[in-house]
Amino acid sequence: MIKILRYFIILTVVAALAGCGLGPLKKRGEQADTETPDKQVEDNQYSTPSDEEVNKFVSGDTLEVSSLNDPNSPLSQRVMYFDLDSSQIKDADREIITVHAEFLAAHSEITVVLEGHADERGSREYNVALGEKRAKAVKQLMTLQGVTEKQIQVISFGEERPVALGHDSSAWSLNRRVEILYTGY
Repeated sequence: MIKILRYFIILTVVAALAGCGLGPLKKRGEQADTETPDKQVEDNQYSTPSDEEVNKFVSGDTLEVSSLNDPNSPLSQRVMYFDLDSSQIKDADREIITVHAEFLAAHSEITVVLEGHADERGSREYNVALGEKRAKAVKQLMTLQGVTEKQIQVISFGEERPVALGHDSSAWSLNRRVEILYTGY
């Protein structure tokens, strides 16, 4: 009876520790990650489209549908990155979202899926909720610019679909993202 009680206590402690969502442990002598979120994103910076680049794909007042598949089009930038534990959209990403929103508002037949993602730190439930919160922030900005709700679907994968498989700040900063996926294109 005492053996069973000991096993039960040990299993309870192990289950409690597994569910608390601790990040990876540091090896003895290894330095803690001291990079700020701004420094992490500097490595992943991309340029915002200039007015000339945007106008190159404009027919009248709207972007052409053919520009969805052109790598030089401002619509080719479809990933927004986020800081740790944040769903705040960065200023540079607001410009990209604005270009997509204007395109979607002009083409009401086109729909998108906003995929929210998080890095591996935190529990699965927390990361799914954070990914959804990030995708909903992008959706809200798009709807404020004239995109209809029926054109946007929000889905969160949390930590389940990383683009970078490392366990360091550079991998984590790439995995904290929202992707805009055009359905049928």
